[in-house]
Amino acid sequence: MHLGLAVPQYGRFADPRLSAQVSAVAEEIGYHSLWVGDRLLTPVAPITPYPGGDGTFPAEHQVFLDPLTTLTVAAGATERVRLGSSTLNAFWQPPVVLARALTAIDLVSAGRLDVGLGLGWSADEYLAAGVPWQGRGARLEETLDILERVWADTGTVRHNGPLWTVPESVMLPKPVQRPRPPLLLGGFGDAALARVGRRADGWLAGPLPVPPVARMWRTVRQHAEEAGRDPDALRLVLRVNPEITAEPVPDDQVPRRGTLDQLVDHLTVAIVTTGAEPLIDLHFAAQDADHYADLADALYHLLHQRIG
Repeated sequence: MHLGLAVPQYGRFADPRLSAQVSAVAEEIGYHSLWVGDRLLTPVAPITPYPGGDGTFPAEHQVFLDPLTTLTVAAGATERVRLGSSTLNAFWQPPVVLARALTAIDLVSAGRLDVGLGLGWSADEYLAAGVPWQGRGARLEETLDILERVWADTGTVRHNGPLWTVPESVMLPKPVQRPRPPLLLGGFGDAALARVGRRADGWLAGPLPVPPVARMWRTVRQHAEEAGRDPDALRLVLRVNPEITAEPVPDDQVPRRGTLDQLVDHLTVAIVTTGAEPLIDLHFAAQDADHYADLADALYHLLHQRIG
């Protein structure tokens, strides 16, 4: 069983010192991976409401450390754990700049990077970043094309596409991991799930009940088979960011809220049903860095007691 933990990064935990401290503790506990998220801004009068609750953005999202910098901090504080993004918006940097930045993190971490990319859901962020909202899927496909070309073992890089032109160039160094760092993609729509099956190494899922996650995972696997790929080689990383309660809550509130036992029950079913790798985000549950580490320790050992 591979367990992941979100690196302290936003809200009261938006402090690089806490990012480093908890990353080191998570590695000592035995976590397999550490992950960052990506929030560019919190609009005052949003075009797109927050996709949860009554649509109000969490106050914690008003303070958010840059994900790539935070991953670099986590890399320097650890030696073994994998380092990933769930999910990094693929469009806030041109693809060649993104490829260079991700290559640097793979080098700094000695080949421990998992590249998790998504389209995001906030039209406000697209507006602020100067990126068109329309055509997101095609933009991601071309971004992936350029990343793969930059990382490939070819003498030079060249790309001519609808959105970007890269003149024939030398781009070195290459990532440690060959032929490239593992690539995971987020998204829940039909096109997104098909894209995962066609060209990714795994799917980044969110805090949904297990039945819809299992259904979408079967769709991903079917698309992989149709593309002539091995579905058993794909990974499912399931992110949960719960509020931990003292008393049990109704089942329909889990995994967004619930006791430690309810969260462990949910993750146990997900692991057994789908083979998921849980990614536990404790920003909404922990009171301070020590509490963050204590909760991470408790969840790690409870899940290992349950599953082994």
